[in-house]
Amino acid sequence: MNDQQLLRYSRHILLPQLDIQGQQKILNSKVLVIGCGGLGSAVIPLLAASGVGQLTIVDHDKIESSNLQRQTHYNEQDIGLFKAEVMAQHITQQNKEVKVDTLVQRVALDDLIALSRAHHVIVDCTDNFLTRKAINKASVITKTPLVFGSAIRFDGQLSVFDPRQSNSPCYACLFDGDDIEQETCTTSGVFAPLVGIIGSMQAAEALKLIAETGKTAIGTLLNYDAYHSQFYPVKFTRNPACHVCGKSH
Repeated sequence: MNDQQLLRYSRHILLPQLDIQGQQKILNSKVLVIGCGGLGSAVIPLLAASGVGQLTIVDHDKIESSNLQRQTHYNEQDIGLFKAEVMAQHITQQNKEVKVDTLVQRVALDDLIALSRAHHVIVDCTDNFLTRKAINKASVITKTPLVFGSAIRFDGQLSVFDPRQSNSPCYACLFDGDDIEQETCTTSGVFAPLVGIIGSMQAAEALKLIAETGKTAIGTLLNYDAYHSQFYPVKFTRNPACHVCGKSH
């Protein structure tokens, strides 16, 4: 770590739970962020500001006017452009030391597996159940930790799945089946600050995983009710009969 980095990340280094060793792990890390909408636009700048060495951003959507209500790193001039590419430009201006790769296409399971193998942590910022299931499967196959978040209406959720740990549940242990009702911000709405709250929490969990410090939300579904300003943590365990991770341990 050079003198400029020591100064830039000094507020992290001052934390005994991180120190120079933890910050160095962040600088050496590679994080895969899938989804560059409400959650992703909160997660990605925080990871870049913290010094994550390489960010890969996956999102095939373009910016629309309705996104600007909550996706604060885009502006009116960006409407019609790919979210991932606009965010990459922002990150390059924010922290030129961060290597940013973008993928502006839909990704299949094989793509997700290959991407997961090349990164230390996956952050799921999508709003599609089928995509979440594929991301989870790639996480389990490659044993890459996964930080999950969701935000709809006034309700947010967060959890961490770490297949490196024998007792860690996976996403399918908690959310299983093809009959889960699919809700999106487009159909149900979302409170603008909620995506920033949950996205910031996802960034925090990812950084703790990278720096190997603190307690992460493994085995806990943290529910946040923004309307009533209340958190509801729900504990859950790995399902031995899970069709995704049940045979992997």
